[in-house]
Amino acid sequence: MKKILSVFYIGIIASFFISWGTFGHEHINRSAVFALPVPLQLFFYNHIDFITQESTVPDLRKYTLNDKAENPRHFIDLENFGSFDSLPQTLVEAKKKYEDTFLQQNGILPWFMEDLMDKLTKAFKEKKKTEILFIAADLGHYIGDGHMPLHTSANYDGQLTNQKGIHALWESRLPELFGNGYNFHSNDAKFIADIRKEIWRMIFSTHSLKDTLLATDKALRVKFSQEKIFKTDNNGKEIKNKYNSKIYSDDYAKQFHDALNGMVEKQMRASIEFTANFWYTAWVNAGKPDLSDLDPSELTKRNKGILKVEYKLWKNGKLFGVESEREF
Repeated sequence: MKKILSVFYIGIIASFFISWGTFGHEHINRSAVFALPVPLQLFFYNHIDFITQESTVPDLRKYTLNDKAENPRHFIDLENFGSFDSLPQTLVEAKKKYEDTFLQQNGILPWFMEDLMDKLTKAFKEKKKTEILFIAADLGHYIGDGHMPLHTSANYDGQLTNQKGIHALWESRLPELFGNGYNFHSNDAKFIADIRKEIWRMIFSTHSLKDTLLATDKALRVKFSQEKIFKTDNNGKEIKNKYNSKIYSDDYAKQFHDALNGMVEKQMRASIEFTANFWYTAWVNAGKPDLSDLDPSELTKRNKGILKVEYKLWKNGKLFGVESEREF
């Protein structure tokens, strides 16, 4: 219990930072549990609060603990790697081809996800409960990042096109403002035969949305006067957050969200499905180990009934147990 509580407070701290925000990452990880098949689902459901709250910890390592190794795990600036056909297949190959400084600046996200899949498979095979939960939760975080278009681009915050601030608006503010209306139901988890191919398919698909995202913002800005794009106080002065960044107005955020035609929700649901697929695939590749003896039978028996209730909610697109949904 102490461990779970500590992770809860970590989640609160991490919520002040970007990268899908607390809302996005928690909803992705929690929803993915319900997309799993029953044997694996029961194990994950026994620890669903941990899986949910742990989802934001990679951002804590990055921002609060200032872990230098953490930063490049969250993104890849594809434009700076040259031809996509020449991209290294593994992290080992990437480190041979590029200097450490280059990878620190341009990211290692897809290669790091593949490494985590290897570690998760090993943890399943050895039935190491703590490792399974930590690695699975972390993997869900990076998968979420991999579905955010600006996490795949050198123009990660619109800084190259005079659109600075667009990153946090898309991945944090929009889900927080409109996410309670999203449908969090996804397809059931399926086995992925070629993990590497699927990771790169996801990265390139996400990257293909970058231009639409930025162009939508550019087109909408023309329709707004500068003082209407950002929040202002009673004296007309722009309000800034604790990081000295401007805060987009509610009206602009709504019109931007509408103009994106469901892009944020679609990417969040794709993240849920991808996460469930990868958790399931790691378990299958480990030989489908029986995890029922890792938890007290009383806990599993008690949770079966609760799981049925929450599963029905999830099938209808709703999600219980995360702060933003409790108001329902």
